[in-house]
Formats: sequence, structure tokens, C-alpha cells
Amino acid sequence: MPRPAHRPTLTAAEIEARVLYKDSLIIVVDKPAGLPVHQGPGGGPNLEQSFVHLRYGLPRAPSLGHRLDRDTTGCLVLGRHPKALAKLGKIFAGGRAEKTYWAVVHGRPAQASGTIDLSLTKLTPKQGWRMVVSPDGQNAVTDYKVMGSSADGRLSWLECKPRTGRTHQIRVHCAELGCPILGEPIYGRAEGAPPPDEPLHLLARAIRLPLYPSRDPVEVVAPPPEHMLTALAACGYIGAP
Repeated sequence: MPRPAHRPTLTAAEIEARVLYKDSLIIVVDKPAGLPVHQGPGGGPNLEQSFVHLRYGLPRAPSLGHRLDRDTTGCLVLGRHPKALAKLGKIFAGGRAEKTYWAVVHGRPAQASGTIDLSLTKLTPKQGWRMVVSPDGQNAVTDYKVMGSSADGRLSWLECKPRTGRTHQIRVHCAELGCPILGEPIYGRAEGAPPPDEPLHLLARAIRLPLYPSRDPVEVVAPPPEHMLTALAACGYIGAP
């Protein structure tokens, strides 16, 4: 499948169809791949432009509670008002948001499960910024588990649970594991190799937020996007019950 171009801004019907959860504090949307969450230096379409359609009677549009990469899809949390955003900020900053990602990677890790503990820092060379492993970087820890592999062993389906929230953390950690994510344009690609034809196979599968002191945490799950289904099926995924 060809790598998706930048997506246009979502219409009211399109963004509303992607709402996975809504209450008085938050909205969780299923972010599409190929659309940045906010406007970058170069401008262009972004997901924030569609938030005006998610007011649901409130005087202002919701705002981002955290970030996802342009090419990552899945659970994205929005705060509906300043009080909600402040609460989300404390939850994410305190490491109390439990995030689960699914990735389809090249190869298979040597161990069926484990923890990747490699600090990351940002480099900004002229050809474009990237995250790199550095002992002087910010602490970054990801737990992973192999959920299945293809019959030929060329692909594996990983469940990744980051304990920290560094930029590109799972993408870098999978590459350092020797198993770069399918469609990964930066990390784990041989120098001089052409960009991948397929989109990034990384899904923010689920999020668990302790929002209310007297209630169970809010848990939201996003479905796999269409571009990941073939590779997931090759690794044993048979769909949600």
C-alpha cells in the first residue's frame, strides 16, 4: 500500500465519526494517519482545525491533552475546557496515563517480552531533526510483548507500553531492538535506502486515564486502521471479539 500523502482537514461528519469516547471532561478521537495534530512551521492541514466541530454545546472547542506523531493513528485525548486540560496535564506529567500501542515490526525480537530502557535526546542537523539514544538524554522506558509473528518470521506484531512519553519513543526503541516498525521512514532504515512505500504501522491502541477519584479509570480502545490489517492478520490478529 502506498505511503499516504498529507491528509486534508477533516469535515464535521468525518471528525464526529472518529469520536471514541466523550464525557464532561474529555473527548477521545481516533486520529487518522497522515494528518498532524497541530499546525507546524510550514502550515498546512491539521487535526486541530476540526476541533471546532466537537464543542457539543460548550462555548469553546476542545484542545489537545497530549500529542501523537503525524503518521501514528489511534487514541488521542482532548480536554473540553481549561479545568479538564489542567487535570489531564497532571495525569500525563505524573505518568498516570496508561498507554498501549500496537506496532507491526520487521523481524522478531530475540525475547518474547522485555523492557527497553534507553534514554533519548533530540538532534537537529540540517537534513532534519530526529531522536537518538544518548546516556545524557531523557529517561525513556518501554515494555513490549510479542503478540504474534508471520509464518516466514519477517514480521511481528508487538504490544508496547511506554512508561515515559518521549517523542518518537516507540519508533526509536523498536529500531534499537533490531525490529524497526513497518513503514518507518527514519529509524532503523539503512543509510541511502529509499523511503518505505507503506505507511507507518503504529497504532495508539488504548489509553487508561484515572480521571475521577470515585470511579474506575476511563478506558478507551481504538480499532486498527485499514492499512495495518493485512500485516496484523499475517501475524495472527483475527479481529476484536
